[in-house]
Amino acid sequence: MGKGDKKSRKGKISNNSFGVRRPKKIKRRPSVEEKIAIKKKK
Repeated sequence: MGKGDKKSRKGKISNNSFGVRRPKKIKRRPSVEEKIAIKKKK
C-alpha cells in the first residue's frame, strides 16, 4: 500500500493514471436550455 500499489490512490498519483480510487474530473458541457438562458441574459 503506497506509491508502488496500482490500486491505491497514492499509486495512481505516482503512476499518473485514473480509475475508481482516483476518478477524472468530467468537464460538463452546458445543455441547450442553459445556452439559451445565457444568451437571453446578455
